[in-house]
Amino acid sequence: MLEKPKILVVDDVRANLVAMRKLLNRLNCDAIEAASGNEALALCIDHDFAVILLDVDMPGMDGYEVARFLKDEPSTRHIPIIFVTATYEDQEHQLRGYEAGAVDYIHKPVDDIILLSKAGIFLDLYNNRQIAMRELARSEAMRLASMESEKRFRLALTDAPIPIMLHADDGEVVLLNHMWTELTGYARRDIATIKDWLVRAFGEQTLEEREREIERQFAEDDWNPLDEQKLRAANGNHLFWDFRSGSLATLPDGRRLAITMAVDVTERKRVEEEMRLASLVFQSSSEGMTITDADATIISVNPAFTSLTGYSPDEVIGKKPNILKSGRHDIAFYQAMWRDLNSTGHWGGEIWNQRKNGEVYAERLLINTIYNDDGVAHRRVALFSDITQKKKDEELIWQQAHFDPLTGLPNRRMFHDRLQQEINKADRTGLPFALIFLDLDRFKEVNDTFGHNMGDELLKQVSQRLSCCVRNYDTVARLGGDEFTIILSNLEELNGVERVARAILHNLSEAFLLGDEVFQSSASIGITLYPKDADTLEALIKSADQAMYVAKQQGRNRYHYFTPSLQENAQVRMRLINDLRGALADNQFRLYYQPIIELATGGIRKAEALIRWQHPTRGLIDPYEFIRVAEETGMIVEIGDWVCREAARQVGHWRSALSIEFQISINKSPMQFNDAEDAQTEWLDQVRALGLPTQSLGVEITEGLLMDAGTDVIDKLLELRNAGIQVSLDDFGTGYCSLAYLKKFHIDYLKIDQSFVRNLAPDSDDMALCEAITVMAHKLGLKVIAEGVETEDQRKLLIDIGCDYGQGYLFSKPIPSEEFELLLTSGLNHRQRGARE
Repeated sequence: MLEKPKILVVDDVRANLVAMRKLLNRLNCDAIEAASGNEALALCIDHDFAVILLDVDMPGMDGYEVARFLKDEPSTRHIPIIFVTATYEDQEHQLRGYEAGAVDYIHKPVDDIILLSKAGIFLDLYNNRQIAMRELARSEAMRLASMESEKRFRLALTDAPIPIMLHADDGEVVLLNHMWTELTGYARRDIATIKDWLVRAFGEQTLEEREREIERQFAEDDWNPLDEQKLRAANGNHLFWDFRSGSLATLPDGRRLAITMAVDVTERKRVEEEMRLASLVFQSSSEGMTITDADATIISVNPAFTSLTGYSPDEVIGKKPNILKSGRHDIAFYQAMWRDLNSTGHWGGEIWNQRKNGEVYAERLLINTIYNDDGVAHRRVALFSDITQKKKDEELIWQQAHFDPLTGLPNRRMFHDRLQQEINKADRTGLPFALIFLDLDRFKEVNDTFGHNMGDELLKQVSQRLSCCVRNYDTVARLGGDEFTIILSNLEELNGVERVARAILHNLSEAFLLGDEVFQSSASIGITLYPKDADTLEALIKSADQAMYVAKQQGRNRYHYFTPSLQENAQVRMRLINDLRGALADNQFRLYYQPIIELATGGIRKAEALIRWQHPTRGLIDPYEFIRVAEETGMIVEIGDWVCREAARQVGHWRSALSIEFQISINKSPMQFNDAEDAQTEWLDQVRALGLPTQSLGVEITEGLLMDAGTDVIDKLLELRNAGIQVSLDDFGTGYCSLAYLKKFHIDYLKIDQSFVRNLAPDSDDMALCEAITVMAHKLGLKVIAEGVETEDQRKLLIDIGCDYGQGYLFSKPIPSEEFELLLTSGLNHRQRGARE
């Protein structure tokens, strides 16, 4: 029994190894995998491979080094090497591969037919070599024993299932087996010498070159495999053979003997020719054509594809067809397409795609599936043609029926359709939406005073301003006259409705330039919600219309909710805004302080200042309730300045009264950095006027500020840094901050978000994350503060990973300045205080 041949597959990408193994299972061989060049060399020590499929671009030892090493070793130089690569396809790299010892190249993505064909050749050669070498070895032993053994050896080669020729170094053809004669028509009497064979099969033109090569091989005992050769059979037909030669034992008369074996690849070449003809059709078709594998990865495109889409083959091969995706179809459309393809093998229809230059076009698309012998989808072929003009003609008719010709907004018919769609979507998703009904105030005056042309101009400008107030997936429509409606979709928070209404009132209150005339306008707005206020299209429109008339009756230039609860919430919010405006003047804000503990010593080195609002009637209001309102109204800038001044005053008192090195960090809102006024410079001047070192104060910012930082924000951060103010990045790990930002903006401290500390335990994911953040920060020269430390076990685990500081209820909750001063004077036993809290 012959040993089952082995193929070594070398690739550092696991997915590629798995794919190659599945593919090679079709052959009668064992596929052995190596994930690196070193592993491949180690396997070659213990195994004799029929062929090696070798990746080029690998970490460590690349494919070229592996090939050269194998070819330098006598025990492995006979193994053929085929490079399988997606990286190097140019002639220079291929030449380099052949110089390293490769016999062929296969490019990724791998064509199954090509790979199996080429691998099959070497498997046949390997098996034949085993047969031949075994028979030759046995023949040599038998020759030494008796002439009968030599006879059996000759019979074995003569009856071998592949073409075999034995020839001596003096040119005599010693043996020509039956298969050779059967395939070529040349018998032993026709080719007594190797020269006879070369002339009959290849002609006189190449005779000298081929004879010199055979002489060199005998002289150097270097029997390199030849490429595929086209030869002429006795009947005039042409065959394609893949030749392999090697040396055998010396004949009794002293002549050296060589064996040449061949594999007939004529059928494969015929198939390749058919494929070439198919390629000509593919290349010359006026329809765009795309060939993908079963998973929709593009393998090839024709010139018409490039002409229609603008993409060259290099730009799309290896990618998915969704590179042409226009965004006009939802996921359900593509899911239905794939259902048809998988169930019937084909799909046809119209689809909108996008050219490389961004132009969206319509195409008529037909996709068919090609199956392999097992009935499994192997390739998909798509043909398409451009039908954009046809669709434009249809769209123009549809546009005229559904859109207002003056403003370009959806008309009443389209609005009703969109509204019903929103109702259906809200029923599916559970997210409410708002309907706004808007009527211009004093519109009749424009028509009466300036004429209808100016009235039309006003309506166009109003439509543009309304569109600027909403998101791109919301709907602004004109019902007729001066009536507009707006659909606000997917409302995750209802406060957004109020922001849009305020923005509309603000934008429409700005002057309109109508020709040479300036006109001041306003609007009355009614707001209703689905499904709270109504559950049908008609009821929604009626509710919004009623709310709009209430706004008009209340004096115009305002909005009114139909929903009583929303109206009440809006009033509560308005009262909160009004109260907030007077809170600073009435000295209602307080600063609380939470210590930041140096974990290694247990000492208090820092504290975070946290604002609280002592409302005269509602009591202590948490900042989560009023900070967002302060940011939206812009009052956060003034409040933030107060926090800076108060924290500076407090740290000055503690450093003076207690003679300690101490730092208070304050939170700065992005609104403060975006504020045009230079309040930051005034604050720094005040710190210096108090005689404080700037290191006594720190600033805490969020990741979002860094990611959206403009030039002004960058300048202000650098100003803080240059002044000696340390900067902490709060809630680290919850956003998407790039590591590059940490160095770019010279961050001093990372504060690990309490969500990672809360469930901290040995061998947990949170433990690994905290340790990774700490190590990374230290490598970058940053200190680390862990937020939300509540247990002694958490403190110990943080110390174990080298965390610098801790902050949380284990040490102290945020407390007023008087209580915090007692902590500073008496010291902090964090374990006892944590138990009390």
